Amino acid sequence: MTHNTPLSPRPLSHLSEAPQRRVMSLRELREHGVSAAAVSERCRPGGPWQLLLPGVCLLHAGPPTSDERLHAVLLYAGADSPRVPAQHVPSPSPSPLSAVRSGASAATGPAVVVPVPATGHCAPAAPAEEAMITGLAALTLHGFTGAPSLRALDRIDVLVPRGRRLRSTGCVHVVRAQQLPEPVEVTGLPVAPATRALADAVAQMTDAGVVRRLLVEAVRGGHCEATAVVRELTQARLLGRPHVVDAVDTLLAEGRALAEGLLYDMVFRHRLPEPCWNVDLRLPGGTHLGGVDAYWPEQAVAVELDTRVPRQGEDARWCEYARKREALEGLGITVVHVTPAKLRVSLEQQAAIVRTALMTAVEREPAEYVTVLPR
Repeated sequence: MTHNTPLSPRPLSHLSEAPQRRVMSLRELREHGVSAAAVSERCRPGGPWQLLLPGVCLLHAGPPTSDERLHAVLLYAGADSPRVPAQHVPSPSPSPLSAVRSGASAATGPAVVVPVPATGHCAPAAPAEEAMITGLAALTLHGFTGAPSLRALDRIDVLVPRGRRLRSTGCVHVVRAQQLPEPVEVTGLPVAPATRALADAVAQMTDAGVVRRLLVEAVRGGHCEATAVVRELTQARLLGRPHVVDAVDTLLAEGRALAEGLLYDMVFRHRLPEPCWNVDLRLPGGTHLGGVDAYWPEQAVAVELDTRVPRQGEDARWCEYARKREALEGLGITVVHVTPAKLRVSLEQQAAIVRTALMTAVEREPAEYVTVLPR
């Protein structure tokens, strides 16, 4: 016996009911006592198995399901699914590998040897965070209705560290990143967060309509905030593409409209006094102070939605935002800043903050008189 001799056979009946176990890497097969020669025999043309990707076997002859393709992509990328410890329990029914271990041939006829990839393609085990599904496949897993079904995708994007020696092949499209985000577990698979998956999908698109629909759905469907999407697109250097810029403008308008709706809900659901909505504030002499989303003149309390995004060339807007806040507070006006994320996650808490500002108005020095005009 040499060091290349497979280990003693292990019963796999406890794995047979798990769909992902119908896809196994060559390394896993070897650990379960299946030699490279046996794999080649089973994977020959017309055989019961298939070499789905380099180093990854499909343990049946039919077309792979969407789940099997996803697991195969992750196995190829090195993010092996957790292996179930071998259980030495007799099985009443044979597992998919029993015929191989017993030495029985799956079919008659001469064997055609399928080359077993070298170690360069048979990726070593890697932590799950070193490979994750991204792009359109990830958006589908996140529940985006505008993304195609998994079955309709010719390629599945997988996100790996930039230093990994891995190439795109078959249904796998390798996407590299200097630093990987924390994956989200969806149906037991490591999946890139919605913002990152969206950026990776948009990077491969030229259809402005599709890009716009996906970006809008990201916010409208509650998958992520508009600011987070723009930040990710900026980091991916996609805002230089005209069709992406146009889609981002639509995204920001959608994000603001949703945030305004949440602000209305906050006021009416928590029975706050009705404010003046969307107004401009001016000094009696006509000096424009700026616009606010809600204003209570008697209490001199203003609420402003903070929907700023880190876009190139918007330094002037940020400075204007800071000057407006300083000017209003200098006149004795209390400015409450809320973000879309805070309204979505903690609406009751934001309502309590506004209510406190209204109730404590009598304890503050009277504010300067300002003119309130529709914006």
